[in-house]
Amino acid sequence: MPQGRRTRILIVDDSAVMRSLLRSVISSDPALELVGAAADGESALGMLESLRPDLALLDVEMPVMDGVLTLRELRERHLRIPVIMCSSLTQRGAAVTIEALAAGASDYVTKPSGQANPAAATQVLSQDLLPKIHALAGKQQSRQTPTTRQTAIPPTSHPYGPSTPPAVVVIGVSTGGPAALDVVLPQLPARFPLPVLIVQHMPELFTQMLAERLARTCPLRIVEAAEGSPVGAGTVYIARGNWHMEVCVAGLPGQPHILHLNQAAPENHCRPAVDVLFRSAAAVYGGAALGVVLTGMGSDGLAGARLIHARGGTILAQDEASSAVWGMPGAVARAGLAHRVLPLQSVAAEILRLAGRTETEARMLRETTVS
Repeated sequence: MPQGRRTRILIVDDSAVMRSLLRSVISSDPALELVGAAADGESALGMLESLRPDLALLDVEMPVMDGVLTLRELRERHLRIPVIMCSSLTQRGAAVTIEALAAGASDYVTKPSGQANPAAATQVLSQDLLPKIHALAGKQQSRQTPTTRQTAIPPTSHPYGPSTPPAVVVIGVSTGGPAALDVVLPQLPARFPLPVLIVQHMPELFTQMLAERLARTCPLRIVEAAEGSPVGAGTVYIARGNWHMEVCVAGLPGQPHILHLNQAAPENHCRPAVDVLFRSAAAVYGGAALGVVLTGMGSDGLAGARLIHARGGTILAQDEASSAVWGMPGAVARAGLAHRVLPLQSVAAEILRLAGRTETEARMLRETTVS
């Protein structure tokens, strides 16, 4: 979209109350413009050609055509506008939202509940929704605006790869995460030799649904993390929503490390936070930690990646072109911490390559610049 033009928003929701709340949020920001509202997906699809919105706010559950069907039809028409799903914090709402995110939705917000009045509900919704709209609108603008400017990524001059082969993979991801994980995890074989620990920014219930969905599509064992779980090879642990996840040294020699969940204060406005997981991985695994930072808004994971890097571990970051939002991986890449900046489709192959190295091969790996 041209610089200076307001971001054009289409609301699609069957609830008059929710449409009113969303209108209030949009009208509160002078950079946004409401161009239309529809009560179901079928009506919204009929409005797209004439309204040409820059972004759609799409309800998950609607009559006539629900959010997932609407999203799939939109993508089949090759309409690439960002879509933010609006979901209720229920088991069905969470399950359908996860399906929508895997089908190409850019992000989601949960509908406010329990507020004393509409003004309070609008404030809660604004705090969650407006940063996501601006992040996605900025990404859309960068795709549509031709430029020859290249993102400056500092080179590295240290050996690429740990002095010992990786013993754990820790992944941090946020906006666009379910779709990204849907690409990376199915490429890891059932006999993958390392544990994989993942922080995806999501509330409770949503992380359970994400783990269950990924378990149906991936060869690896995938579970939502539980307090005290032993960290086992070939298992993927998804951090539980609203709980930080960290890995801790086992109490007795020879026993596997264990997971600890806690509800300490949010970090980077997040719980779970990537920094908490990465910090613990650096402390427990040192140079044998392999950190992966995928698409996401903000900079959660930057401080933790710096610790892994300082201990001799390896950091991979998703590239800008394949990220829904290049906030988290971009922060790591610009800080010179990423040993490789890779398109999403190449991330699993690089993880497998590093995980399969012998100790001698790992020590021989060298690089002079980040690719």
